[in-house]
Amino acid sequence: MHRFQAHLKWSKKTEVGQDNRKRYKNHMLAVADKNSLEVSAAKAFKGDPTKWNPEEMLLDSLMSCHMMSYLYVCQQNGVEVLAYEDAGEAFLEVNADGSGKVTKVILGPKVVISNAEQIDLAKELHIQANQLCFIANSCAFEVEHNPEINLSI
Repeated sequence: MHRFQAHLKWSKKTEVGQDNRKRYKNHMLAVADKNSLEVSAAKAFKGDPTKWNPEEMLLDSLMSCHMMSYLYVCQQNGVEVLAYEDAGEAFLEVNADGSGKVTKVILGPKVVISNAEQIDLAKELHIQANQLCFIANSCAFEVEHNPEINLSI
């Protein structure tokens, strides 16, 4: 069992945004021995668009975890990855009562490998990476992958 800890700090201090609305949603997240992260609500929910929001952090966590899982399974299968990038999307549905949930995430990894004979294998390994991904395994929504495998950038 692994344990992770973080600290959130907020106060009633008001910040006025460029649109002159008071913002009560800005706060700081911290993990020991790491830089703090300024967080707010998403712009659509009257948050500060210059700060990270929880929805972005959820998407980024999935993309990062999938990449690390993918690099691991590629290494285990002898696939040399030269480059990896991803442009993910998260879809959030909001209900009339103000509740909501992320219903789907689509990851679009673009991977560059060194061996043309391994393109099909490299594509298939995204399935195994998703099965290993701690964050994807913790989500109650679909995580779709649309990988693209190339031999050059």
